[in-house]
Amino acid sequence: MDHISKYLTPEIKLSSYDDKLFKSDLIFDDHMLIWFISGETKIIQADATFYFKTGDIFLIPRNHMATIINYPKNGQPHKTVVMHLTTERLKKFYEKIDVEKKYVGGQKIYSFSNHPLLESCLSSVIPYFDLEGKFPENIASLKISEAISILREIDKSVDNILANFDEPGKVDLINFMERNFMFNMPMEKLGYLTGRSLSTFNRDFKKHFHDTPQKWLTQKRLELAYYQLSEKKKKPTEVYLEVGFEDLSHFSFAFKKKYGLSPNQITTHNSN
Repeated sequence: MDHISKYLTPEIKLSSYDDKLFKSDLIFDDHMLIWFISGETKIIQADATFYFKTGDIFLIPRNHMATIINYPKNGQPHKTVVMHLTTERLKKFYEKIDVEKKYVGGQKIYSFSNHPLLESCLSSVIPYFDLEGKFPENIASLKISEAISILREIDKSVDNILANFDEPGKVDLINFMERNFMFNMPMEKLGYLTGRSLSTFNRDFKKHFHDTPQKWLTQKRLELAYYQLSEKKKKPTEVYLEVGFEDLSHFSFAFKKKYGLSPNQITTHNSN
């Protein structure tokens, strides 16, 4: 896979994928503001699936799991400008702004497709990637502050995300796992997102599910795959990444072990 990332600063980068596709299960420590120069992306969250293409601009909230599949398109690489909106940066920005906090149920992806102000802001950093030497921090700070100001001008409700510095609290483990089992995350991260230490997470998991997290996750992913293949008539190559497997051959082996038929046999049987 030919992946290139150029960093102006740790908070601003130009990312490019030239391969057929690149899939990752991610949870960002920072809010991510992304502008598409070329290519396409499919983002799968617990409650929704999003598609983004050339010219689109979107904001992904921090501490929210997602499967992200990046595709080159029309001979062009998957190329984006990415700004990390860090908690430290946002605290400085908001310290002199009076914001009325509102509870936000879930964390949505904000889409700002082809917005001229945001596009102008993000495209203005492109020439700097060709400069040699260290990029001045004061200019980087101005660019990020400009982007935050534009986001607030476009949609005031974005304050509910950007000005919320709370860490995840203890949540209902059963509901959380039933909604998020398709995302490949380290157990430590799942513990953090549910407001638990790793040892408490494992103990609570065993109490509620009577199984280890690894075994339970595999079974849930296979059940979802079976549903997608048999009811939604999807192909194995479409399904395995979306349900949480990293490798098609491993998925096929595990699927056949559970159901006695290969994913292709399920697809073929349902098409007859």
